[in-house]
Amino acid sequence: MSATPIPERPPHLSAAVARQLERWISEQRLPRGAQLPTEKLLCEKFGVSRAVIREAISRLKADGCVTTRQGSGAYVAARPGQGSFRLLHGPSPSATIPTDEISDVFELRCLVETGAAERAALRRTPADLTRMHEALARMDEALAAESDAVGDDDAFHVAIAAATQNPHIERFQAFMGRQFSDSRAPTWSGEGHRSGRARQAQAEHARIFDAIACGDADAARAAAQAHLVCAARRLGLDPSRWGNEQLEGAE
Repeated sequence: MSATPIPERPPHLSAAVARQLERWISEQRLPRGAQLPTEKLLCEKFGVSRAVIREAISRLKADGCVTTRQGSGAYVAARPGQGSFRLLHGPSPSATIPTDEISDVFELRCLVETGAAERAALRRTPADLTRMHEALARMDEALAAESDAVGDDDAFHVAIAAATQNPHIERFQAFMGRQFSDSRAPTWSGEGHRSGRARQAQAEHARIFDAIACGDADAARAAAQAHLVCAARRLGLDPSRWGNEQLEGAE
């Protein structure tokens, strides 16, 4: 009697589940030390086997995102985007951090985020557009209420990175968001609302979203570049030192 072949799992299934679980940890804002749901609940949530969940947890453990305790389960070791590597010498931009260093980080963001927006326009799915739109809607609500939307601002940019369908770009954007999230605080502060900075930033977000939704890669790249240039200028930085003459006209 011949054995019945065991159906193969789709390739990289555990990697996909690991990224979904990492995203869920971020969306739930689980603190360090928080216990994850049991394997049984995670199996039900993601619709996969215990073996896949265990592989996904192992991947996140290797990434330093979770830790495991024998007989107890898995726990959050560090929120997605947080790690031992730091781009800046402090937790947020301040007088103690050289302006040139902050500008260098913005140049890095510009290189990554413009490319991400371009690829998102070519690869985005309906679900990706929904995720971006939901973040935009929450920022619109914050505009109306003149409230903080730093987390939603971060979520919008991570959603764009996710739409590239490249998990490394998504994880890098999450890392950048955690590293430089405080740079968005002045935009969404009370003064940011009164001065119009929040409304300006949201208009820039809308232009990026519209270009991605239309599948216009060139327009998406240009809109993302204009947003980063304007964001840098809102912090008093000079984008011209990035050495790209095109940035001078990005508004």
